[in-house]
Amino acid sequence: MTRTLPIPPWGLAVTAMLSVQLGSALSVEMIGAVGPAGTAWLRLSMGAIILILLVRPPLRTIRRQDVPTILGLGLATGVMTVGFLAALEHIDLGTAVAIEFLGPLTVAAIRSHRRSALLWPALALLGVVLMTQPWRGEFDPTGVGFAAMAAVGWAVYILLTQRIGDRFTGIGSLSLTVPIAALAAATIGIPQAVGQITPSILIAALGLAVLLPVLPFALEMLALRRMTPTAFGTLMALEPAFGVLLGLIILQQQLGVLQIIGIALVVIAGAAAQRGGRRDNSSATPRAETLHVPG
Repeated sequence: MTRTLPIPPWGLAVTAMLSVQLGSALSVEMIGAVGPAGTAWLRLSMGAIILILLVRPPLRTIRRQDVPTILGLGLATGVMTVGFLAALEHIDLGTAVAIEFLGPLTVAAIRSHRRSALLWPALALLGVVLMTQPWRGEFDPTGVGFAAMAAVGWAVYILLTQRIGDRFTGIGSLSLTVPIAALAAATIGIPQAVGQITPSILIAALGLAVLLPVLPFALEMLALRRMTPTAFGTLMALEPAFGVLLGLIILQQQLGVLQIIGIALVVIAGAAAQRGGRRDNSSATPRAETLHVPG
């Protein structure tokens, strides 16, 4: 009897990253139909339905003092998603991912309690400058601003997750935060999407919700069972590069030499920040806790 070779953990992590960036790239077409906020609302709503069907939200474990933090987590998820998708209307996918990456990278540097760790966000910022090239007059402040909003949302999500502790981890945490995020996005998403929703749009939103957050979260949970948190975090630093790759393949977004150097600096900074960060087991959580449930 032959045994099937298991998928290596790095393969699971890479597939998760590709799923995230594929979902982001494919969202661009829907943005043209229902707007970025409408896309965020539809995708988050579909994701919420899937997650609630997969797992019962851990409502009984919620304490009164947890409620503001849980609401904050949901709001941060909504801000992340709307901001990122709005950025895609104005700037390339790879650039948006690189800017958004500054959020968790800065948090990791601050939490390291070492001054030298601040070098990595600075290096990543230099990479972003090379990617946006403001000196060429092609700088889009609106797109950069929306991506920065997503970065702030991501950073806030990480900080709030640390406050709420280990009682809300795993897919149960997503079943709490994603529905709240969908409600938050609905305030601007419904007016933007009203009158534009068709059955094909709903089916597309369902598929996008599977690509992000459901599938990558599950894959990352499996990967983390078979690799160290440091190795996982270092590998996830490649995500901006995957954003560039999917932007090139699906959206035909070309990069110049300086932009390629810029994305390389962001990847190097992300990997270095993870390698130099804390190595305790508390960091061994998927993107819902330490990375993102973004656009």
